[in-house]
Amino acid sequence: MAQPIQQTIYWTTYRNKYWEIYLAATKKGLCYVGGANERDISFLGKLKNRNFSPSIKHHDDLFKTYKDQLDEYLEGNRNHFTFPIDIQGSAFQNLVWNALNQIPYGKTATYSDIAMRIQRPSAARAVGAAIGSNPLLIVIPCHRVIGKNGKLTGYRGGILMKNQLLQLENGQEFLDNKR
Repeated sequence: MAQPIQQTIYWTTYRNKYWEIYLAATKKGLCYVGGANERDISFLGKLKNRNFSPSIKHHDDLFKTYKDQLDEYLEGNRNHFTFPIDIQGSAFQNLVWNALNQIPYGKTATYSDIAMRIQRPSAARAVGAAIGSNPLLIVIPCHRVIGKNGKLTGYRGGILMKNQLLQLENGQEFLDNKR
């Protein structure tokens, strides 16, 4: 059995006028974007399940580019991200996550649409599971996926956050989600 790769994961808290979100990155790029007002850093345990044995350190300075681009997006001045990312998933998850990146800003798609896009028309449930394991909320736009009936469905950041992101992308004001 192969030895796990030693790697450091850095984390910080990103705050804007709407949310407090945890971010995590490796030296290669952003590897985690948390949900709105996530209450603790339990996400770090999930990152340990990757193919390495990470050392985890708090580090605010490393995240300037990520925070700047998230600010621009949330102000309506950016519709895609250009910073490096470092995500690891199965071949199927990567296929689904790549398909999510093809959904245009301000548009939505259904789980079935994504299954068709990846040429696996009967895999809508598996697509849903892959979407649910997306570690980069906002950046990989799983918030753009809705139910076949047009309703908002599960989202790790919560349905309110999903609705707010869709409103933002359609030029509408955010709903207030203060604690």
